[in-house]
Amino acid sequence: MLNVKANGIYVDATVGLGGHAEAVLSMLGSEGRLIGIDRDENAIRYTRQRLGNRRVFLENGSFSQIGDILSSINIKEVDGVLFDLGVSMLQLKDMERGFSFSSDAWLDMRMNTSQELTAWDVVNKYNEKDIERILKDYAEEPFARRIARAIIASRKVSPINTCKELSDIVMKVYGGRGKIHPATRTFQALRIEVNRELDELRKGLASALNILRVGGRLCVISYHSLEDRIVKNFIRDSAKSGIMRILTKKPITTSLNEVKANPSSRSAKLRGAERI
Repeated sequence: MLNVKANGIYVDATVGLGGHAEAVLSMLGSEGRLIGIDRDENAIRYTRQRLGNRRVFLENGSFSQIGDILSSINIKEVDGVLFDLGVSMLQLKDMERGFSFSSDAWLDMRMNTSQELTAWDVVNKYNEKDIERILKDYAEEPFARRIARAIIASRKVSPINTCKELSDIVMKVYGGRGKIHPATRTFQALRIEVNRELDELRKGLASALNILRVGGRLCVISYHSLEDRIVKNFIRDSAKSGIMRILTKKPITTSLNEVKANPSSRSAKLRGAERI
């Protein structure tokens, strides 16, 4: 869907460990270029070692800064932009980063560790109404009010410091486990709040549209309904304005075989559009 041209310029706006970037590079010729962006400095360090410097420019930053990053290297237009949203496997598997509800690590969840706000701040400093709002708005958590109350009650006794402490509080509200871990939605909501993910996505999509040349492609992989709704509406509105052509009337989802090989892909949805 990205329709990679050998001499094209492409942006992997969420470069992560460089999987997509490596695939794009394999299709580029000597004149082609790839710009990789990620908020996680550890991801940039790893991917720089994996991909090297040939035809690749990597930058630690937010995808809402695409325009500024490209301007700094004298690029005005590109042939394609790819977003692969959400938390990366590198972040999930690094227990010290505080993204996993099974971790005894400090409640952190920052994609960019230089920012001040952490999940600990949200859990221990936000008032009950704001915690409930975050759980409802960012995760559609059915027990948002009860979880918010339980968090407030627990932190009155002592601060909630670790992922497991918070996970145990949510487990008690649910009274057991279901198909997915009861804390999944709570951790998703906190991660979105800490990293301002939905605001970043809106800004990133608008920035991507501004740098796409005519015929350039925008491809976005999302993992939950809030992200997908923003992407869907953005592409639809851009098409109504005559700026883009929709490539996916319905999102492309993973096959059963892919889910078996890569379980974390099960909720992935790919949408694409072309600049006209």
